Amino acid sequence: MDRPMSALHFKFMSFLYKFRDLFLPRKKILEEVGIKQGFHVLDFGCGPGAYISAVADLVGKSGTIHALDIHPLAIPKVKKIAAKRNLQNVKTILSDLQTGLPGESVYVALLYDTLHGLSDPDGVLQEIHRVLRPIGLLSVTDHHLGGNEIVSKVTNTGLFKLSKKGKKTFSFVKENSRVRDT
Repeated sequence: MDRPMSALHFKFMSFLYKFRDLFLPRKKILEEVGIKQGFHVLDFGCGPGAYISAVADLVGKSGTIHALDIHPLAIPKVKKIAAKRNLQNVKTILSDLQTGLPGESVYVALLYDTLHGLSDPDGVLQEIHRVLRPIGLLSVTDHHLGGNEIVSKVTNTGLFKLSKKGKKTFSFVKENSRVRDT
């Protein structure tokens, strides 16, 4: 079971993300993913919600964003973003592993800057595999890991295969599924 970082560390990270997002808006990274109107997206390890607004713009009112994080401070931050932007389609989940979502209900799962810190990466990948639609997409980026390390950690489970390497992200599809056009 993973443990949340200290509140001070979380607050410092949140501050740094705001500064980072001025130079590299999250929407630029999400362009590689191919998120469309109406998609249901899981932001696994959403932290302070850096991607929430950008994903909301992409999925529109007909889509849904499931923002999951282990840290109790993450949920109020995401709810504050949703309230400020009047986003009715943002659902928060306080958890370290289980999403509580139905199987095959998510079009895209984001695993951003989270993979390196997971104590049970295989368990997380199994849960993501369970909730992804048959031709769903897992998008991963983690500045703490090299590209080969990301690909190895995700594909070694046998659940996913690399679909596309972007400038900032790696896209994976379920093993034995057809590659999704993005």
